[in-house]
Amino acid sequence: MVDMRGLTLFLMGGWTDEAEVSRNTAKACYAAAIEAGWTAELLEVDHNIANQLHVMKPARVFNALHGQLGEDGNMQGMLNLMGIPYTHSGVLASAVAMDKPMTKTALASTEIVFANDIAIQISDGVITPHDKAAPSAMVIKPRNTGSSVGVHIWHEGDAYLQETIWPKGTQLMAERFIPGRELTVSVLHGEPLTVTEIVQDNRFYDYEAKYADGGSTHILPAQIDRDVFNTAMEWATIAHEQLGCRGVSRSDFRLDNEAGELVMLELNTQPGMTKTSLVPEQAEYNGISMTALVSSLLEAAQCD
Repeated sequence: MVDMRGLTLFLMGGWTDEAEVSRNTAKACYAAAIEAGWTAELLEVDHNIANQLHVMKPARVFNALHGQLGEDGNMQGMLNLMGIPYTHSGVLASAVAMDKPMTKTALASTEIVFANDIAIQISDGVITPHDKAAPSAMVIKPRNTGSSVGVHIWHEGDAYLQETIWPKGTQLMAERFIPGRELTVSVLHGEPLTVTEIVQDNRFYDYEAKYADGGSTHILPAQIDRDVFNTAMEWATIAHEQLGCRGVSRSDFRLDNEAGELVMLELNTQPGMTKTSLVPEQAEYNGISMTALVSSLLEAAQCD
């Protein structure tokens, strides 16, 4: 049995574009942990994090960091070296899942369908499709960020995007834009929870739709064809297992109604767990309270 008296630190913040979302996740999960009886503290992450951990000597950490640093294997590697058990996935799964093209490569042998990549070229800071036969709409985004940060949709006839939209040095990728419905599946300790459909007024499920109050409506379980429902559940589970994820992950999909095609977009190893987040909703649907959800993640904390 896990000693709940040992100090649990909730790592949050950092210096990425997703720092504020991380703080919201940490505070929501911290409150649940306190309610469940864990001895816990919040810790804002900065460049002195290794020294802080050395001094505080936590029994475990809840990794509530989002984006690079906390989600790409860097924090996991440091915690492994320090021998501090942590929640969520380890180094390899985190690094691979954070890099979208690498995720596709790692899952290429499975039955999962991904959006086709589109080659782009950048000339004088202007981004254009490399091939004139490219689809009439494409999604251009950083290859290694989360929370839909820096995602832009280009439609034929729109002005071409400028490279300066993104921070200098951002590695970009482009995919075929898939019209249709937004679906997501959380996997908790290897078991898929349900399929949620996300309905919102924005052109896609962007940062505002994910985290603003009233930014989107969540329908669960999704009212979709049963075969599609089951396929989304199966693909999310396969991706979680094949990448070696631990704890909880969330896989996002698009359902093209006209083509009847389900396409996987990405897998998140550090999904948001704020009051508007999808994972706690899906857990609650399955009878798992927020306190039980957070406790189960803490109980499963480990090093690679």
